[in-house]
Parts: sequence; C-alpha cells; structure tokens
Amino acid sequence: MSVSYKELGLVTTRVMFQKAMDGGFAIPAYNFNNMEQLQSIIRGCMESDSPVILQVSSGARKYADPTLLRYMALGAVEMVKASGAKIPITLHLDHGDTFELCKSCIDSGFSSVMIDGSHLSFEENIQLTSKVVEYAHKCDVVVEGELGVLAGIEDNVAAEKSHYTQPEEVEEFVTQTGVDSLAISIGTSHGAYKFKLKEGEQVPPLRFDILEEIERRLPGFPIVLHGSSSVLPVYVDMINQYGGRLEGAVGIPEDQLRKAAKSAVCKINIDSDGRLVVTAVVRKVLAENPKEFDPRKYLGPAREELQEMIARKNKDVLGSAGHGREIMEEEEIVL
Repeated sequence: MSVSYKELGLVTTRVMFQKAMDGGFAIPAYNFNNMEQLQSIIRGCMESDSPVILQVSSGARKYADPTLLRYMALGAVEMVKASGAKIPITLHLDHGDTFELCKSCIDSGFSSVMIDGSHLSFEENIQLTSKVVEYAHKCDVVVEGELGVLAGIEDNVAAEKSHYTQPEEVEEFVTQTGVDSLAISIGTSHGAYKFKLKEGEQVPPLRFDILEEIERRLPGFPIVLHGSSSVLPVYVDMINQYGGRLEGAVGIPEDQLRKAAKSAVCKINIDSDGRLVVTAVVRKVLAENPKEFDPRKYLGPAREELQEMIARKNKDVLGSAGHGREIMEEEEIVL
C-alpha cells in the first residue's frame, strides 16, 4: 500500500530551491542512519530556523528498515509541530541506482528522489532518469539527476576517479529527462579522504568556471553539490587522539561551499561530517569512561555535538539559517 509524502507532512524542494536561489543560500541535505542523527538534524535546523532535506541512502534505508523509516520521518515532522517551530522538511533518496528503488521510495512517502545514472553512458543515463521522472511526477515527487562522476567512497557510492560535468551536455540532459535539479561534479568528492595532498599542498579550489558555464546554459535551474563535507580537523584530531586512524582525511573548505551557496547551487549534501562528529564524541566518552556501557551516556553527548555543528553550518556555511519559517509559510499557501 503506497502513501503520499503529503500524508506524512513532508514537502518537495520546489519552493525551497526557488527561495534559496533568490536569496543566495543553499538548502542543507543531511544524511542520517539512526534516531540520534535524525534528532540532531531536526533540532539543529529548528535552532537555526532552517529548511532541511533529510537524506537516506539505499544502505541507510536497509539499515533503518523502510517501514520504520517512514514513521521516523513522520515523527520528525510531529516533533517540529510540537515545538511550535515551522521548518519545511523534505525526505530524499540519496543516490538511488535503479528505477525500482526510486519507485519504492516514492510509494513509501519520499517527497524527493535522486536517480544516479552517472556511471552509465549519456544516452543510458537519459533513458533511466526519464523513466524515474515520468513515474515521480505523476505522484508530484521531484527528481534529482546527475551528470559527472565524483571520486571517493561513501556508503554504497564508490568511484576511483572523478569526471567533471561537461557543460555542453547539461541542456540536452535536462530537456530530455525533465529533472527538477541536477547534481554536478566540479571537484567535490565522497567520503572523508577527498584529496591526496602532499605535505604543504593546499586543497584544490572547486571548478567555479564549470559551474558558471552551467549556470549560463541553464539560467535559474537548481544545481546540487554532493560530497561537500569539510571533514572538520577538530573531529579528525579527536578521533585520532582517542584511538582512531584517520591520517590524511581532508574535505572541502567551508569558504568554498559558502561561495557555491551564493550561486545556482541550492542544495549541498553533507554526510561524512555528521559521521565524524558522532564517532569522535563516542570515542572520547568511552576512552575517558571505560566502564560506561549505557548508550545514552555516549550517544547523548554525540547527539548534542552534532546538533551544534548543524546549526553552525546552516548559519555560517550554507546561509540557510533564518529562512525556515518563511519558506514553510509559503509552502502552506501553495498547499
């Protein structure tokens, strides 16, 4: 039995993205796998009055259980209502790789899905993406496609080398598929090891020249950046201090992301940063309290730290803080 995202109190990204492009900010898209991460995301976004996209990979969906996940999303919406806050929430499938997976998510209440055909030929990518768009739009669900390949490993997504998006392909892809947003490759990367730097080397800047050409060819069209965690050194250092081994972990500088957020990039994906925060705090608590065995005593502090990081990211990096209520009120008018 299928359920509409509207029954869960979720929204699509249409109004969010338009507001983001008009206002020069990006909507945060945070991945989660469990209750504590979800609580942190929602609380951090309520604290900063930010719209939010809750992202779930196919692996996370299996981990959490598809049925339970539906009610977790419903619970997140009800949690916001009970607080008196007003922030729009989208539930999004991250890196869907088959039509069947996208259909299943749409039928279970997702308001947005990504079909990632970037590993296919250009023609096959168009064909697969078009099929998903056709089904999703019948259910008033939005679709994100992808052109270009991001290097790195994160959950079920893996690629050894990146391939920058070719600007000359974007117009045909968007026109032929009917997608609502487009993920592009301009130098971001999945995972905590985004770049292999030699001593003294700086992280290479994002290819804003490619982004600007895509903006020229697709004026006013929503662009998405994947693999945009900054791999914050404070948490990498904490993990290493308390027994971890994350030598050489490095991410996207936050000033680069802030610059991107002021362009047509209206959705920025963040996963690894959340994982690093939780792992760092859990390691610290258990190292300092080796007799501790109550999950609440180590997951609770991790949850609080992640909430603080999310609220800060929304304010200082993505610029989405302060826009949640205004977007939600416009959503209610549209609905």
